[in-house]
Amino acid sequence: MPTLAGELRVSIGKLIRRVREQAHPGDFTSAQKSVLHRLERDGSATVSALARAESVRPQSMRVTVASLEKMGLVSGEQDPTDGRQTFFSLTVACRETLRSSRVAREDWLTRALQAQLTPREQEQLAGAVELLKRLADF
Repeated sequence: MPTLAGELRVSIGKLIRRVREQAHPGDFTSAQKSVLHRLERDGSATVSALARAESVRPQSMRVTVASLEKMGLVSGEQDPTDGRQTFFSLTVACRETLRSSRVAREDWLTRALQAQLTPREQEQLAGAVELLKRLADF
């Protein structure tokens, strides 16, 4: 089993790197990507809430959010009940950037699946995906 675990880790890591190469390389830092995906998944949040969720200091998160705001990817809106707090959310342009990046990665992966795997192998991989989902949720 240790050999299987090691081979799986290496193979999945290599596949992830290949898929990431299909996006726009160097667009965002890992911290920026993480914040963008969290806002996309969970909705608007304060800098403090983002810092807690990402396990970083609020000062570091302020820098990350400020850089995303400067790039026009997030915008802030004051809390109507507590003007001291600002809720940040993704801009329309950011949502489109994330969508087009995701489409590019999925298009590449679809082409790779069709070019490298037979229909039978694609079916086998579909079964393996279910197993990977179970492992990911463990």
